[in-house]
Amino acid sequence: MTPPLSPPSLLPLLLVAFNICFSLAASNSVYESFVQCLKTRSNSSDNISDIVYSHSNATYETVLEQYIRNARFNTSSTPKPVIIITPLTESHVSAAVICSNNIGFQLRIRSGGHDFEGVSYVSDQPFFILDMFNLRSISINMADQSVWVQSGATLGELYYRIWEKSKVYGFPAGVCPTVGVGGHVSGAGYGNMVRKYGLSVDYVLDAKIVDVNGNILDRKAMGEDLFWAIRGGGGASFGVILAFNIKLVDVPETVTVFNLERTLEQNATDVVYKWQSVAPTTDDNLFMRMLVQPVTLNKQKTIKISIMALYLGDVNSVVPLLAEDFPELGLVTEDCFEMSWIESALWWASFGKGTSPTVLLDRESYHVKFMKRKSDYVKTPISKDGLQWLWKKMIELEEPGLVFNPYGGKMNEIKETETPFPHRAGNLFKIQYSINWKDMGIEADKRSRSLVNRLHSYMTSFVSKNPRSAYLNYRDLDIGITKNWSYQEGKVYGESYFNGNFERLVDVKTAVDPHNFFRNEQSIPPRTIKAWNEKNEGSIPPSTSKAWNKAKPYVMIILFMAIGHII
Repeated sequence: MTPPLSPPSLLPLLLVAFNICFSLAASNSVYESFVQCLKTRSNSSDNISDIVYSHSNATYETVLEQYIRNARFNTSSTPKPVIIITPLTESHVSAAVICSNNIGFQLRIRSGGHDFEGVSYVSDQPFFILDMFNLRSISINMADQSVWVQSGATLGELYYRIWEKSKVYGFPAGVCPTVGVGGHVSGAGYGNMVRKYGLSVDYVLDAKIVDVNGNILDRKAMGEDLFWAIRGGGGASFGVILAFNIKLVDVPETVTVFNLERTLEQNATDVVYKWQSVAPTTDDNLFMRMLVQPVTLNKQKTIKISIMALYLGDVNSVVPLLAEDFPELGLVTEDCFEMSWIESALWWASFGKGTSPTVLLDRESYHVKFMKRKSDYVKTPISKDGLQWLWKKMIELEEPGLVFNPYGGKMNEIKETETPFPHRAGNLFKIQYSINWKDMGIEADKRSRSLVNRLHSYMTSFVSKNPRSAYLNYRDLDIGITKNWSYQEGKVYGESYFNGNFERLVDVKTAVDPHNFFRNEQSIPPRTIKAWNEKNEGSIPPSTSKAWNKAKPYVMIILFMAIGHII
């Protein structure tokens, strides 16, 4: 006979059951109310029901899962949206904001789904997803080298469309082609041209956003404060980013890439130590990312480093440059590969030689896995003794790895207050902590996250302090979350991501969204809380209350059955 479940082990099942019952009961009435609202605020010729999905829709799960990029947030216990909206026009977005607000549901905004903590498509409160993947148009004006790109476009699509028009222009953004433009750029955005050109937001000329009242605003209409905030402060705290107008940058017809590996037995410690002083100060055309990973080779545990590089020039320039600046690396001509800029985008995305650039249009090329990421900034080089101590700790942990991304160059020339992103001059490099795993379940999740958290703790003495800074686009809820949408809660993570710029972001938020409609676990809070639940002394929105009344009988049945099972 199967023993009854204990109350602790039954709790997750009850939560799942509640979520299912609530969702099913809520979906019908909320769906009908929401669709009716959209119809009254959209073009009458629009078939609104085709862009709104509830749990009863046969393709609901397909739409939900197609842009989940972290398997941690695609389990049976993951909270699911009551409704998913997939707008086809800007007016659909405007109407969705107004109607979600009127009905009283939280709205999560997803452009590419690469948020490491899933906050663009998961919430512990009843919520809708506004999924922007249909809004992906890219309009290039080669006369002034500018581009209007909608937030649902991917970086791969952007790079491909630029390449179609020109072989000598590019854009400084990330190396993962399936990342959505909306989230990447509004969170600052960086890539392998960061030392030459700076951040993605440093080349934003204009933007279009839907505010809390459903108004569609460009730079002139939104004002310079809001325009400043959405260029690195995270657009989802202030509205819905529809599009960015960006400026292209020059790229040479020929660029050079290389990937060199070393182990501890091959002078890796000396290479890493020297890298810290060379990578942030060498020629601005050279970006050398360094991966540090514990491995087992020939039954021997060791550390392997990999230096992946992009040089905006030919091999005959980069080899002598590093022979002088970085002789410990031992770079030779045979290590290098010359190619076009678009081919380098493929190389960085791990596509094989000869792959057609059309693969950048493939939104399904991303392999979804369980993962956790964290970040740090280093301002002073780590000593050789410090590195050797770190290697021992990483070998003990076995799994988490580090990625070092050098700054310097253009990053030193831009003031920390120019955009919300403050980590400019004085930072040698940024660290990404990385762990992936295959096993599903709570225990595997806890174990893997514990390992990467321990590595993060070991690094404390080597990284920035007061605050210990972090990068918004490497979102990490361990830094802190807001449960009551308060300024004090927001300040904990806000100062890590934005340092002194947090206060200005709070002022902008207070001005444009004082009732805090646009919110998530790490959103910018208004300075004075005027959220719906506080205005109404903690009560829940009317539509949520109605949905609960419908769901209550089903939940009570399950609770009685569960109690009987325990007894």
